[in-house]
Order: sequence, then C-alpha cells, then structure tokens
Amino acid sequence: MPAGPPDAAPAGAGSDAELPILNVNVGILGHVDSGKTSLARALSTHLSTASLDRSPQSRARGITLDLGFSCFVGGPSQEARDAGYGRARYTLVDCPGHAGLIRTVIGGAQIVDGAILVVNAEAGIQAQTAECLVLAELTTRKLVVAMNKCDLLDGEGLDR
Repeated sequence: MPAGPPDAAPAGAGSDAELPILNVNVGILGHVDSGKTSLARALSTHLSTASLDRSPQSRARGITLDLGFSCFVGGPSQEARDAGYGRARYTLVDCPGHAGLIRTVIGGAQIVDGAILVVNAEAGIQAQTAECLVLAELTTRKLVVAMNKCDLLDGEGLDR
C-alpha cells in the first residue's frame, strides 16, 4: 500500500469527498462463459468505450476478445483510509476467457492490484480457470473467488 499521496490530508481530516481517491485495478478472470462480463456489468457504475464487449467482433462471436474496463467508487480499506484516502475507484479489468486469447489475459493480469476469479458453478473448474488462477497468483496476493451461475444448479448439482 502506498504511503499516500504527497498532498493527502491526515486521516480523519475533512469529509471523504475532500480526500484523494485511491485507484485500484481488479482483474476479472475465468474460463470462457463463466460470467465475467456479466459480473463486471452488475458491479459497474461507469463504463469505458472499451467495456462489456462493445466491439462488433465480440458481439458477433458472443465472447470477450479484448480487455474491457469499467469501474465503481466505494469505500477504501482501513489501511488506505489511514494513508489519507477518502474513497476508492475500483477499475474492473474484464479479461477474455478463451484459451486462444491467453496473451490478452496475461496483459490484463499484469496491471491488476487484485483479482476476482469467476467460476461457473455448473461447469466447475475448467482448463482456463486453472490458468487464470496461476496468473492471479503470479500477479497479486489479493484474490476473491466468485461462484457464478449457482441459480442454474439443480438439487443434484448442489451436492458437488
């Protein structure tokens, strides 16, 4: 965690709106069709021009082909607050999940401060899920696993 911006007000001074914003890049990784882009869409309040499969090629093929960027603003960790930040801007880096696009995923993983590994609960761990887990472990110590599509499981699938 950085010591804080050079002009940061001491912790507890002023309102959160007056304090600097900490930028945190969060990679969204996982196998193709695990629901990464849907998760980014659900979490985001601001979309870039390169977000949520906006390219015609992505829409035509129905998969993420390039990195997508979107964000939301929320509260910072206590550590960031103590360093003088009032809010945090969480930039979501939506990475492709197709094996043929692993170079793009590697590029996205290199710029993240933390990661969300999205797992399709119906399909379980798949080849690219494991690859993305390795990339996340190599690039960050902060990882959250999100089980997606749990609503598609029947009673039998819940026992897995």
